[in-house]
Amino acid sequence: MRPLLITDCDEVLLHMVKHFRTWLDEHHDIDFAIGAGDFQQSMRRRDREGPLEGEEMWSLLRDFFPREMHRQTLVPHAAEALGELAEIADIVVLTNLHDECQQPRLEQLAAFGINHRVVCNQGGKGEPVARLVAEFGDPVTVFVDDLPVHHASVARHAPQVHRLHMVSEPELAGAMPAAPQAHVRIDDWREAQAWIAARFAAGQPAPTLKEHA
Repeated sequence: MRPLLITDCDEVLLHMVKHFRTWLDEHHDIDFAIGAGDFQQSMRRRDREGPLEGEEMWSLLRDFFPREMHRQTLVPHAAEALGELAEIADIVVLTNLHDECQQPRLEQLAAFGINHRVVCNQGGKGEPVARLVAEFGDPVTVFVDDLPVHHASVARHAPQVHRLHMVSEPELAGAMPAAPQAHVRIDDWREAQAWIAARFAAGQPAPTLKEHA
């Protein structure tokens, strides 16, 4: 049985927030301070005081995906790392986008030489990770994501999965602490590839949080 890598896309495989910031500036007269808090609190229209309303923020994100996905760029060394890991493991991209974005995401990644199954999700990633692990026969699995909330969700629903916290955007990485429910924080794919390959070679499930501590 081959091991399994389940990886997020935005700020793990592809840069998103800096391109989203440029689009907000160019087309919506919105300033977006990356790393200054959550998205809603970090986005402000220039013609009024205070942060955006929640629904306004979600509307802008829906407009960005998939219409502006062509702006996104590849995270350094991501394609090479996945290419080498694919020789020893199965790979699934688990991305928090609506289902209508699945084909655009597949095409977007393929343009960068990344050709793997894409699963769209909304909400916490613990349950879909648990389903994928079961589908593949409960292999040794590594999960990679930039958001601590998803590491907490996977720790709850699939605690046997190794959890790697990665934030590829330097502006965001400097402001985001390591996810407490992840086993390791690595923001570079060269180092991450070695860590993931070592977990696969060891062939053991992840330690519990108590054991990890």
